[in-house]
Amino acid sequence: MGADELDSSLRADVETLWNYHELHHRPRPCEVGIGLGSHDLGVAIHTAEMFQQGMFPRIVFTGANAPTTIERFPRGEAVHYREHAIALGVPTEVISVDTEATNTSENMTNSRQVLERADIRPGSVMLISRPYQQRRAYVTCRKVWPEVDVVCTSRPLPLDDYFASIGDVDRVINMLVGDTQRITEYAARGFAIEQEMPADVDAAYNRLVAAGFTRRLVQPHWGRRGHDRA
Repeated sequence: MGADELDSSLRADVETLWNYHELHHRPRPCEVGIGLGSHDLGVAIHTAEMFQQGMFPRIVFTGANAPTTIERFPRGEAVHYREHAIALGVPTEVISVDTEATNTSENMTNSRQVLERADIRPGSVMLISRPYQQRRAYVTCRKVWPEVDVVCTSRPLPLDDYFASIGDVDRVINMLVGDTQRITEYAARGFAIEQEMPADVDAAYNRLVAAGFTRRLVQPHWGRRGHDRA
């Protein structure tokens, strides 16, 4: 199996988790677009595309670094995202950055603070993330920023094209498994609202854990499953 090719024995379970996390919200105009920092430069690309389509007039890029991003984005995720969006034609003056957030909850609270300092209190936000971070972004936002109307979106790549864009199937599967754990674990810790975990998703998650995709799991606070950014 190449670095960007998915082993056929894993496909069904990986697709189950992939489909669970992608919310399929229909993009609609919002007051602010918030690009959530990660290793995936596609977040900056899609944020620029949504801005250029008139989906929002203002952007916040949020993210410091995680162990998975320090080499790729040495000046910080939000800084690199901002530079890439400007290179794609987004005007400098519409972009703000938060360079301190190290988890999804801080992405939300810090972005709100950045906007408040600019005397902007949006009633609606579009969260732009990796495809498999959509559900976690949504449930976190509903917990820590409940007054805003939120829509989630990601660069619309099929699973295999996404693997090719990242170039590392093992890394993506580990992160996908980690995000699945965080849906229930973070709700249990009070970091996010609760979400249903369908039986087929739970089974796929457990099979992938048993197959060794455990690098992005967090230590469960209590119970069987598993606040940091994957």
